[in-house]
Amino acid sequence: MTEQPIYLDYAATSPLDRRVLAAMQQCMTLDGDFGNPSSAHAAGAAAMRRVEAAREQIGARVGAAPDRLVFTSGATEANNLAIAGLLAAAPRDRRHVVTTSIEHKSVLDTVRFLERGGCRATFVPCGADGVVRTADVAAAIGPSTALVSVMHVNNETGALQDIPALAAACRERGVTLHVDAAQSVGKVPVALEAWGVHLASLTAHKLCGPKGIGALYVAPGIALEPLLHGGEQQGGLRPGTLPTHQIAGMGEAYRLADPAAEGPRLAALKSRLWEGLSAIPDTRLNGSLESSSPHILNVAFAGVEAESLRLAVGEIAVSAGSACMAATPEASHVLSTMGLSHALASSSLRFGLGRFTDAREIDRAVARVGAEVARLRRLSASAPAWCRT
Repeated sequence: MTEQPIYLDYAATSPLDRRVLAAMQQCMTLDGDFGNPSSAHAAGAAAMRRVEAAREQIGARVGAAPDRLVFTSGATEANNLAIAGLLAAAPRDRRHVVTTSIEHKSVLDTVRFLERGGCRATFVPCGADGVVRTADVAAAIGPSTALVSVMHVNNETGALQDIPALAAACRERGVTLHVDAAQSVGKVPVALEAWGVHLASLTAHKLCGPKGIGALYVAPGIALEPLLHGGEQQGGLRPGTLPTHQIAGMGEAYRLADPAAEGPRLAALKSRLWEGLSAIPDTRLNGSLESSSPHILNVAFAGVEAESLRLAVGEIAVSAGSACMAATPEASHVLSTMGLSHALASSSLRFGLGRFTDAREIDRAVARVGAEVARLRRLSASAPAWCRT
């Protein structure tokens, strides 16, 4: 009997929880709350109640006032709105942004786009463990700095940044802090307002919620220019008809995503996975087990091309890098910044664990990866010298 495929790419996306699906279905048909939340009739009011209930669920999970959440199409749009919106609203003599070299492309590409329009940017590197030093970020802040943007949990290595310390450094210097928290919720505790974060990007599909919905937390007093125009929804900051079913799904996903319950379980599975993979000769952990999220493990298998290994274990869904970079042949910019050679970065796979991952799948994955690493190394050793990697 053929065994079921193994899904270990939760950092890219996750399957929808059936409880989330049920919440969404209640907002999609004639007998449900399908109305336009902005409409001034009973159907609209019922839909708006669904939206407000979801705001409460999301705010409770991330430690934020519900009325400070602006719904978007996902974390990518939220990142764009936070960075481009803040810089557009900033005085002309404060058009400098500080970010890191290991951010998601939706941050890096937005910042580079703004550079073409006259803004300045500083990209702070990380250490070999994938962690950015607060002192390095603070040193990059100057009189013209308007914004610091740092990811909480890195999407490739799981490296966990010290957001409270970064927030304190920004507060001391009168600078706005934006945090990309797309990978954080449900895996590690998030307390945006207690930490002193000004802007934070959130998504639903990384924690068994629907794709196509996210949110931006905007602290009081933070001015943003909208990216879209054509309506007064959400105070005009993000116009357009609110997708009630997706928002309800996001709310339910956040209600279910309890890091106190899920974090230790994922940490145990991650430890089991690394214990098995580390027994494979010439295997390297990219990052640190201690300062990382419990759901991401990035491993280099020296002498083996990651893409060849990924294809060889086709029944196991893993990634050779960020999902947004899957179509490009370049080595990971995150791993390169951490000091890995091009060869070693190109030999690395990312394993993402989630709600439906179990120990049996971990053991099966370890066995399959180990067998294929050995096979590919034998093939490489027997190949003519001119075609070896």
